[in-house]
Amino acid sequence: MNLAYIIFNGITWLDLIGVYEPVSKLKSGKHLPDLEWDICCFTESAADIYGLSVKPSKIKMPLDQYDAIIVPGGSGTRQLQYDSEFLGWIRTAVDCKYKISICTGSLILGAAGFLRDKKATTNFQEYDTLKPYCREVLTDRVVNDENTITAGAVSASIDLGLYLCKLWANSEVSENIRRRIDYHG
Repeated sequence: MNLAYIIFNGITWLDLIGVYEPVSKLKSGKHLPDLEWDICCFTESAADIYGLSVKPSKIKMPLDQYDAIIVPGGSGTRQLQYDSEFLGWIRTAVDCKYKISICTGSLILGAAGFLRDKKATTNFQEYDTLKPYCREVLTDRVVNDENTITAGAVSASIDLGLYLCKLWANSEVSENIRRRIDYHG
């Protein structure tokens, strides 16, 4: 399985790291030994609103080579949902099996057209913003509608990571990873 973690300016890093930590243990624990990932960006680097910056491993590369894209949230999503060039890049993931978001990353999936006729969730403060992009906004922490998976606000990123561990491995693996990271969610 090959994942694309999407980063952008205005990202909330915990959205990314919360899902990354449990999912990475699928590889290190040899539960999904062929798991690979790239940090993908539309720009040369990405920083949160406080200036913490990360350089991506792939820049503006088409996303169609991945099995899944994972789009975190953050204040940057408010502008990016209207950025036609950025959304054109995100749309190159149309054939990816899984389109996944955390928090307001769902606004990006929605603006790219991936939530049309689907149930989804987002940060509780952005439910109304998400409504035009999907069939129904749910308040669940993780929503899976035909392999389009959305998670709520920032702390739901760990729930999402564990959910993906269960989906891509099994319940026992997910539970073992939950215990290893001492998560009580």
